Amino acid sequence: MLFDFYYLIFLPLPVSLYPKHSFFHSSPRECYNKTMEKEQDAPLAVRMRPRNLEEFVGQSHVLGEQTLLRKAIKADRLSSLIVYGPPGTGKTSLGHVISQQTHAQFTYLNAALSSSGEVKEVMREAARHYKETGRKTLLFVDEIHRFNKHQQDILLAFLESPFIVIIGATLYNPFYFLAPALISRSIVVEFKPLTQEEVAGILRRAAADTERGLGKYRIAFDDAALAFLAAQAGGDARKGLNALEIGVRASFAGKEPDGPAQFTLALAQESIQKKQVCYDRDESGHYDTISSFIKSVRGSDADSALYWLAKMLYAGEDPRFIARRLIICAAEDIGNADPFSLVLATSCFDAVEYIGMPEARIVLSETTIYCALAPKSNASCEAIEKAMGDIETQSVEVVPEALKMKTAFQKKTMGDTASYVSPHDTEKDVQQYTLTKKKYYVPKDAGRESRLLKREGKKEK
Repeated sequence: MLFDFYYLIFLPLPVSLYPKHSFFHSSPRECYNKTMEKEQDAPLAVRMRPRNLEEFVGQSHVLGEQTLLRKAIKADRLSSLIVYGPPGTGKTSLGHVISQQTHAQFTYLNAALSSSGEVKEVMREAARHYKETGRKTLLFVDEIHRFNKHQQDILLAFLESPFIVIIGATLYNPFYFLAPALISRSIVVEFKPLTQEEVAGILRRAAADTERGLGKYRIAFDDAALAFLAAQAGGDARKGLNALEIGVRASFAGKEPDGPAQFTLALAQESIQKKQVCYDRDESGHYDTISSFIKSVRGSDADSALYWLAKMLYAGEDPRFIARRLIICAAEDIGNADPFSLVLATSCFDAVEYIGMPEARIVLSETTIYCALAPKSNASCEAIEKAMGDIETQSVEVVPEALKMKTAFQKKTMGDTASYVSPHDTEKDVQQYTLTKKKYYVPKDAGRESRLLKREGKKEK
């Protein structure tokens, strides 16, 4: 009975029993629009969104004065657009700017929360609105990579309609996640992380703006404090603005708006306790970073390799994953030029397993530096690839009779006409080990492998 009593208390009510117009009856799009209606209550990062292209900061490679995208926006000739890049670089802000520039009705969808029915409903509303007013609808789809194939097909059916412009935003490379047909019908642009100077400019604008920003508080912002926040934001304007707002509200909540007050470097340091890096555990950020790490080791750039190693460890990457990649790198890129690198990389994995973080970072650093500075040779990798290619594309040779395993009974009954000749029993190895002699392994003049190159030369003579 007691269990039943608590079960009845904590059992959630059906959605139909909640009051009408509550959160549970609102779609993600309606929740977003209701939030935007009270702009004064919105976070500073939302209030300070650019209102036109002139206020937009960064991304000059696609939105500069003479770029085609900027001209298309100004001329209201924009087709559907897919924007991808790190957070806080202006993807959603661009959607708002385009809707203001083209006088289109702005509609927001979050792909992670929206159903196929809601997407269809948006399309119907857009068609009706265009028929009644002649104005297009700009549909901004956040996290568009979350749409499944069916939902992407719904968007595809309306991409070339005159009444709607679709802008999809995602953190990840759309070529990996979106249907090729959707990609081919859209302009795809990549947003880069903002520079430290660009983020600092956005923070200064927010600090001085008396209408939407923090200027009404009459707080004096130290240049060093804003520069610190800009550096720690890591190219993410939203992160910098959020930290600035937290610092102001937490530090000066009890003071009168007319001050006087000073936003110092010490306050800025309290606002950001730990810098966040753009890194996912199983998607493009993960693979792009480990690719940069391995290519730095392959290129013998120890400092760059250590930088990418530090980024991965800081972001919480599994150190065993890094150690495994070092083992592969030691075999593939260093090979016999320094065979000890494979031994060291394998020991590195064992050490990482034994001691774990944070001390494992030292072992990874040591192995990374050694592998980066070791002589490089991919001759072993090339050799096995050539041999595998022959196995795949050509007829497979039979084992020569002299090399086959034979029991004493077989030798007695069948004879031993093709006897195996051991190289220990002759001055020169005369045994043929394949019927067709081919050259796969070509040592390179690098590190210890140069010794093998000389040995191969003597053998051929």
